[in-house]
Amino acid sequence: MKASDLFVAQLKEEGVEYIFGLPGEENLDLLESLRNSDIKLIITRHEQAAAFMAAAYGRLTGKAGVCFSTLGPGATNLVTGVAQAQLIGAPLISISGQKALVDNWQARFQLVDVVRMMEPLCKKAVSISDPGMIPTVLRNAFKHAEAERPGAVHIELPEDVAGEDTDAAVQKRSKTGIPCSDTHAIEMAARMIREAKNPLIIVSSGANRKAVTEELEDFANRTGIYVVHTQMGKGVVPDDSPYSLFGTGIHARDYVNCGIDGADLIITVGYDIVEYPPYLWNGQLDKIIVNIDFVESVPDRYFNPAVEVIGDISSSIRQLAAKIQEKRKFPIFESTRTFIEEKINSPVRKSYPPVPQEVVQSVRDVLGREDIISLDNGIYKLWFSRLYKAYAPNTVLLDNALATMGAGFSSGLVAKLLYPELRVLAVCGDGGFLMNCQELETALRYRIPLVVLILNDNAFGFIKWKQKKMHFEDFALDYGNPDFVLLAESFGATGMKVKEEDNLTEVLEKAFSLNKLVVIECPIDYSVNYETFSIELGNLACKF
Repeated sequence: MKASDLFVAQLKEEGVEYIFGLPGEENLDLLESLRNSDIKLIITRHEQAAAFMAAAYGRLTGKAGVCFSTLGPGATNLVTGVAQAQLIGAPLISISGQKALVDNWQARFQLVDVVRMMEPLCKKAVSISDPGMIPTVLRNAFKHAEAERPGAVHIELPEDVAGEDTDAAVQKRSKTGIPCSDTHAIEMAARMIREAKNPLIIVSSGANRKAVTEELEDFANRTGIYVVHTQMGKGVVPDDSPYSLFGTGIHARDYVNCGIDGADLIITVGYDIVEYPPYLWNGQLDKIIVNIDFVESVPDRYFNPAVEVIGDISSSIRQLAAKIQEKRKFPIFESTRTFIEEKINSPVRKSYPPVPQEVVQSVRDVLGREDIISLDNGIYKLWFSRLYKAYAPNTVLLDNALATMGAGFSSGLVAKLLYPELRVLAVCGDGGFLMNCQELETALRYRIPLVVLILNDNAFGFIKWKQKKMHFEDFALDYGNPDFVLLAESFGATGMKVKEEDNLTEVLEKAFSLNKLVVIECPIDYSVNYETFSIELGNLACKF
């Protein structure tokens, strides 16, 4: 069998449905083998977008997303998306071509050491030097990528190796179960929770899965213990549960800290310090911590659990619930929920351009409980994290680990590709959208009817707020933009612009009704950033 055919056959054995990428001459053998397979090939216009799409696939499905590129500049373009997958805990396999190992007549042209470049960014990076290695290397790669905590693995396939023949055979995919946690650890954790005056749960990205949702919501209902969601944990417990304290937002004191301050014990579930630094909730080192996760925690000065319950999270929560018979009331958290809900539901100042609160409210009005919002990185992400109510796991896609601009549009494309029956909205800033706007052509070519909302302030709004907060002069952060409606139409998409007489909710409804690729430009008034994040939250006083 030809080595590239074996490579694709092993991908098929691993359950690969899609592969995202941009080919070059060094992986034409792989491309030909993919042509003869039933794996769906999504050719993007930039390798970074391909990696973002593969990472989103991994996050949404739990199976490793796969992206590929050619050598040199193609591989270096993958880097940001690979780093994102690693930091957000999304299973991903990236594949790059390489020059021939033998008789490389092109010498050093386009030659960089891709494996060494990728090693610091991945769980593992390897080059295939012999076609007989292919099944084992790929089997290993998928096991590493999908094992808790999930992440990225990079594989290099040189062009001469891909074209060789081999008698190696596909290795069967094995099934690996996650063990249950230690019963002694369960007993210790249950006792500490029972003895705590005000225990509180912080749920993070590692627990954003349907099976965990079912157990954690039941645990809250049975015990009365409240749940705080990190940005990447939004939706694990529905926000209309009486025990949801909604989500964290800015990396500073926020409304939810009024509840966190009163907790004497914090139960972290699927928590990663990369996403929501423990200093923000344990800065005084006054919290007892019980950590529930698939894998042991990474030590930090402000995160030193008294006990760790390590194993299948759903099983651990179910076992804990059985050992905490009493349902208690926690007035401080009940008051915190009432306080936050009043803030979320408070009347919105109507203006043109609209303020972020109105945008969040309009988006929430047009999306159902299971519909998906994909957020790029910008100041609007904080507003959505704080004010947007989520009702199901993985319905709010965002990156609060690498926190890279340019990922939101690509992630939204994959969400709509996988769930065509749902409404999917990508919300991007003008800066982030232009980093990967070329994928409009990709969306049209594959007929992906995504709705994109561009919030336009003609500036890097997040950095402008921080610049003002630090009392620096307004400098270097304003720029010009194209006419986004004409830009969309030049690709063949539908373009809309929110005007003064328009209602944003109605514009969004119209866009979704078209069932086409639609780009909506919405000017936005960010003057409230400073008054809310710097003044109001800077003077936040909790009264309970």
